[in-house]
Amino acid sequence: MPIIRKENKGQSKMDSVQNKKTGKNSTQAATQSTLLSFLKKELPTPTAEASNKKKGSEKLELPLTPVTPKTQREKSIQNIDDEPENNVETTSVAEATEESTLGRNILRRRVKRKIYVSSDEDDSDNKLDIVDPPKKSHVQKNSIQRKKVKNDDNDEYVDNFEQNESDNFVASEEDMEDNSAGISKRFSRKSQNENFASTKTVQDKLKAFSSNSSVRRGSSFSSSVHMTNTEKKKQRAVDFKTKNEERYSWLQNVCDADGNPEGSPNYDPRTLYISESAKFTPFEKQYWEIKSNHWDTVVFFKKGKFYELYERDADIGHKEFDLKLTDRVNMRMVGVPESSFEHWAAQFIAKGHKVARVDQMETALGKEMREKASNKKEEKVIRRQLTSILTAGTIVDGGLLTDEMSTYCMSIKEHCPTEIDLPAYGICFVDTATGEFNLASFVDDIDRTKFETLIMQVKPKEIVYEKGMLNKRSQRILKTCINSPIWTGLIPEREFWDADATWSEIRFSRYFSNKPKNSSEQDDINGETIEDDDNGCNSETWPEAIKVSQNKPLMLSALGGLIWYLRSLKLDEELVSLRNFRLYDPICHSASLILDGQTLANLEIFENNLDGSDQGTVFKLLNHCVTPFGKRTFKQWLCHPLRNVDDINERLNAVEELNKHPGFRELFDETFLHFPDLERLISRIHAGTCRVKDFLLVLNAFEKLKTAVEKLGEYAKTFYSDKLLGLFKNMPDLSPMLSYFKEAFDHDQAEKEGELLPYPGIEEDYDAINQKLCAVEKQLDDHLKETKKSLKSNKIVYKDIGKEIYQLEVPNTIKVPNDWKKLSRTQKVNRYWNPTLQKLIRDLQESLETKSNTLKSLQGRFYEKFDDNYQKWFSAVKIIAEIDCLLSLATSSTALGEPTCRPQFLQDGPSVLEFEELRHPCVTPSVATNFIPNDTFLGGDNQNIILLTGPNMGGKSTFLRQNCVAIIMAQLGCYVPARKCRLTPFDRIYTRIGANDNILAGQSTFMVELNETSKILHEATPRSMVILDELGRGTSTFDGYAIAYSVLHYLATHIGCLGLFSTHYGMLTQEFDKNPNVALKHMSCQVDQHKKEVTFLYKLVPGVCPKSYGMNVANMAGVPREIVDRAEVVAAEFEQTSRLHDTLTANGSNVAITTQCDFVYMLKSASKKIDDDVGDRALDNQTEHGKEKRQTRVLKAIISGIRN
Repeated sequence: MPIIRKENKGQSKMDSVQNKKTGKNSTQAATQSTLLSFLKKELPTPTAEASNKKKGSEKLELPLTPVTPKTQREKSIQNIDDEPENNVETTSVAEATEESTLGRNILRRRVKRKIYVSSDEDDSDNKLDIVDPPKKSHVQKNSIQRKKVKNDDNDEYVDNFEQNESDNFVASEEDMEDNSAGISKRFSRKSQNENFASTKTVQDKLKAFSSNSSVRRGSSFSSSVHMTNTEKKKQRAVDFKTKNEERYSWLQNVCDADGNPEGSPNYDPRTLYISESAKFTPFEKQYWEIKSNHWDTVVFFKKGKFYELYERDADIGHKEFDLKLTDRVNMRMVGVPESSFEHWAAQFIAKGHKVARVDQMETALGKEMREKASNKKEEKVIRRQLTSILTAGTIVDGGLLTDEMSTYCMSIKEHCPTEIDLPAYGICFVDTATGEFNLASFVDDIDRTKFETLIMQVKPKEIVYEKGMLNKRSQRILKTCINSPIWTGLIPEREFWDADATWSEIRFSRYFSNKPKNSSEQDDINGETIEDDDNGCNSETWPEAIKVSQNKPLMLSALGGLIWYLRSLKLDEELVSLRNFRLYDPICHSASLILDGQTLANLEIFENNLDGSDQGTVFKLLNHCVTPFGKRTFKQWLCHPLRNVDDINERLNAVEELNKHPGFRELFDETFLHFPDLERLISRIHAGTCRVKDFLLVLNAFEKLKTAVEKLGEYAKTFYSDKLLGLFKNMPDLSPMLSYFKEAFDHDQAEKEGELLPYPGIEEDYDAINQKLCAVEKQLDDHLKETKKSLKSNKIVYKDIGKEIYQLEVPNTIKVPNDWKKLSRTQKVNRYWNPTLQKLIRDLQESLETKSNTLKSLQGRFYEKFDDNYQKWFSAVKIIAEIDCLLSLATSSTALGEPTCRPQFLQDGPSVLEFEELRHPCVTPSVATNFIPNDTFLGGDNQNIILLTGPNMGGKSTFLRQNCVAIIMAQLGCYVPARKCRLTPFDRIYTRIGANDNILAGQSTFMVELNETSKILHEATPRSMVILDELGRGTSTFDGYAIAYSVLHYLATHIGCLGLFSTHYGMLTQEFDKNPNVALKHMSCQVDQHKKEVTFLYKLVPGVCPKSYGMNVANMAGVPREIVDRAEVVAAEFEQTSRLHDTLTANGSNVAITTQCDFVYMLKSASKKIDDDVGDRALDNQTEHGKEKRQTRVLKAIISGIRN
């Protein structure tokens, strides 16, 4: 297709007049007369004309974009690499502007216009014709906006490059890649035409000018002048559609690589079928080879100084971000500057898109050097390569990360043959920013409690699963717990590897090889492989977690699926080779307080129930860490509070010690408050993708860290806390590594230049290339001296003009040899290259290119040197993170207001929970004085369960939650907002709070209640804390009351756990009035029956609340008074006629129903006729000794019931 250039309005108007045929002779004569006088006035002298004829081809070979000279020669040479790739030799702007006034005006018009390439290859219309515009008068010339570029006193102006609304880009590097030869021929043909035209008379010139303009422009161009912008846009769309409808017919009915159409069950959205008969230019072939394997990904394709998006990706960019859409290289296209890639990639990722980055792997000069060195016939296109694929769950670049907390990508392998079988899971999830892998494997219950807990703890952004193998219940949990995750389904076995394939892939990929990253694989052939045992597992290099997974096929398969996916994103090598693997247990039965997914949600640990943010959450309350890696570590601590009394007391001792030394905190904050995220940055250094400025930032940060640790160590000498002393003792010595990098290169120069330039003697190859450069520069100096001597002038100097560096600037009075090539000129001097100088410049350019490649290699070597001590750097970061977490607990302990206390833990004996004047910890200190504290006494000499009643809105739910949060804080190692706290460590907190349904699972509110209650009855132990809020309200009064009655009895009598049980069933309190394990308490209030108002006192007092005062709350809510009055009458009648109490107590005996049921239970236990005990999954009920304890509790309850 033709190259079209936009011209200014004045030129377009003159072209229109020139090409327009008119019937009026007077108009034609006037036009000819005007142009004739214009040509006579502006024609060059015969001498200049002859000179122009001689150099006609040079004048035509003008740069397509304005060139600005640079003063630094190395930068000027390297800028050549970024210029358009074509075979046309271009002269500088200076030469063309200095030939004549006519040439100067022509240049200005040429520079001002922009060139649009519609196609790299088009046999029918691919013509490149540069049209000289009509000449302008002096007044017209002054109207052109221009920018003066001062080379010397006599250098001329270069026009401003102005962009029109409808224009997106100047023709970039690749626009000329595939048709450079054709361009040269057409330029040559044009030069001949202009040389021929220069020999005509003035009248002949006028006719030739008019004729040639029409031919060059073509009829379509002439007619398009009269079109509006809208009409031109429509015409381009029609032409584009007509031309490419057949060429891209396979895009009209999209299929995947296997031929499955969109919408079919087996359709793979990641791939695209391309017809074998499709014909592409080399550039198009390069693009579609990448795009066909990443059809569901937005591909940013590097071309020159821009990243461009084509076809469907272009449509996305245009529709969602209003990027300017145009037709180019036979495809729809939008583009963004390379400098703004991170910004636009983040925008696309935020919209849920995957983003692929395709970069140029060589410069134009590098391409030329490669082709020169190669004997093979290769396509003349710059090499490009897919360098990275970015998704919301796998972002590694710090510029794209917007959150300091971890972002996870999770791989799930599930085995559940039928709906009634217990599901088994293999889980692997990774934080790609830090390279930390976590592996888990477990058999879950039918409700998938562990799986839900893990999902609530991790909250992955991206899910990788095996197609057709993920159970519907698991899918529902994922959709319920995660907000809009990215789903990636992999083909079983071929992509989501099984255990054997995973083990083989890890072994043959040699992720954990001790060999350097750049070592040759030829060593394998020579037998220089790492010695493996019979299973291919080297105990010295393979992480322990992966060796454990060899015996857990589901876990290993999950790892295989994740590695395959990371490999498709070009991330597997850099992440897996970090060896940062650990086993993960979502429910650590022996080491931590278990907080399952439901408890995390009900207690608002990480997200509130209002809008899903962290405002008002426990994490927001306690997290006062100042470092990003400290905040991530603290979240892990909060997911798994401690259970061992010694470990808890160690943390409490450290917290107490830190609060005694405020100077320690001040020094720590002063050093680490705005510290870089070292945990993420050192993983980028390992991957070799860290920028130089970030590398310098890391080195400076570790230098500050080392200094700060030395100062903090002075405080630590007076500490008695074993926890703090152990941390400082385990801090690795970073001095030798930091000293090496301090002596290896100039840090100040690296910060300015953006390159790691080693000192002499550090790297031999860098010293060698510098010596070669010095030699070439000396040859250039010697050549200048010889030239001055041969031409007998000391005024000859080197001059850099744009890309053409080292031009010999010679006064125009001096005659030079005929083989010298003129590049530019002024009124006083001419500038040349001679053959010797051209060869030296070529040597200089190649040496600089070699130096650039060497610097890149040196950067990688410095990174590898840093990475050799990765474990030491990582250990130092983790120690600082742990100190940060301890300081966070210390700050939280002092920020709770008064009173606060250190919790006291009891190691042995029955479960105990005692709080005096406990406040809800999430209440801010300014409001704490208005918060009514309450006491809680459970276990030991007191009853195990409180049966709580009170009015609606009386504070029952708040009382339940504040006790649970206080337990978590105590076992986390933090002070609690109470005057006194005394407890035994709990193994788990169960919560059944609030009325929620599960629409996705097809479960009603009552069904959700019973599912959670069932879990409690099956798994709770005497060391558990159970919270039940208004159980039984989701069904009829009779059914709800009966269920609440039975559950409360089983918890109090059989399990023996501590708990808080709130209810509005008044009759329930009468049934458990004499139960020795249940205490009756209520939230007090004052009632004004006349005004129907309730004053809530929020104070826990012994006894039973006589009513729930629902009518009073209805009145406060604004329910019409007549309705409230009528409801009160109906309620009174119902209480009088209700037979609920008689139904439940009329058993012909004074012995309670619960006592009779317990007696039957004991008889069955004695005769061993109990087929399935309720607490079958409880840890304390797995042994004979534990079962005997439960039976003893039941027997005591029977005796107490008979006595009462």
